[in-house]
Amino acid sequence: MSRPIIVTGAAGFIGRNVVAELNARGEEELILVDELGKEGKWKNLVGLRYEDIVSPEELLGLLEAQQFADARAVIHLGAASSTTETDADFLLRNNYQYTRVLCNWSLEHDARFVYASSAATYGDGAEGYDDDDAVTPSLKPLNMYGYSKQMFDLWALKHGLFENIVGLKYFNVYGPYEDHKGNMRSMVSKSYNQIRCDGFVQLFKSYKPEFKDGGQMRDFIYVKDAVDVTLHFALQEAGEPGGLFNCGTGVARTWVDLATATFAAMGLEPKIEYIDMPVELRKQYQYFTQAETGKLRAAGYEKPFTSLEDGVTEYVQGYYLGHKG
Repeated sequence: MSRPIIVTGAAGFIGRNVVAELNARGEEELILVDELGKEGKWKNLVGLRYEDIVSPEELLGLLEAQQFADARAVIHLGAASSTTETDADFLLRNNYQYTRVLCNWSLEHDARFVYASSAATYGDGAEGYDDDDAVTPSLKPLNMYGYSKQMFDLWALKHGLFENIVGLKYFNVYGPYEDHKGNMRSMVSKSYNQIRCDGFVQLFKSYKPEFKDGGQMRDFIYVKDAVDVTLHFALQEAGEPGGLFNCGTGVARTWVDLATATFAAMGLEPKIEYIDMPVELRKQYQYFTQAETGKLRAAGYEKPFTSLEDGVTEYVQGYYLGHKG
């Protein structure tokens, strides 16, 4: 029996796709960690092969009891991920303190530790999107979610842990199995459903003259690429060099580009309407994100990233039109 791999957030969006890819690579000795709740997230587990599934709280007790002492890796993707969450204590417990416990356990048991940070740590982008360690302490997240991720990044940096562990700052990830995320799912998913229901897509107006309506830009990364980057590090041996890396394509595209690609994938002409941005979002809205990828490439990740058009087409036609009709 091979040494197990622990995956937290395993029924979530990126987690589910990580488990599926591990299965595709012949890995089935997997300990999945998640809370399935009542919203149908359990459906993401259908078809996956794994040894066991436990709740995040149960995992801590099992680790204390030395149940998985021979684990070869901990892929920690579980988190409270809503950027609009206002309960700071909840985010502190889930995104900072829990991550510290898993990190310390992994280091003590020679398990490779890879965790999800976030591009939300970059705030409004005034400091750029450079994942250099010298820049990290100067970043100013715009919301508590981003700050809860930043807290762990800073703690790991302070204690020199990036010599052995890996943090990944995921940018705007889109792809199959994100439906359960509700309002936090990608704009591709939202656009597809809006087009089916209404025949058009609504995008926010711009409040900065240098950006056209719908011309705000994001670094959109297809979930298959995000998974591949994650496993590039997670399947290395414990003790291999680590670091805090951006997980994005390095190419920013507009919301109009994304909406247009979604229409094209559905065989339709674009029909876009522009609406006022909610007042509460205007002060914390990012107009431009684009990952610096030099550090990731220097760490040995060489594969090209999927273009927005190819990723959206595969997602919409293969997942929505192919599986859901």
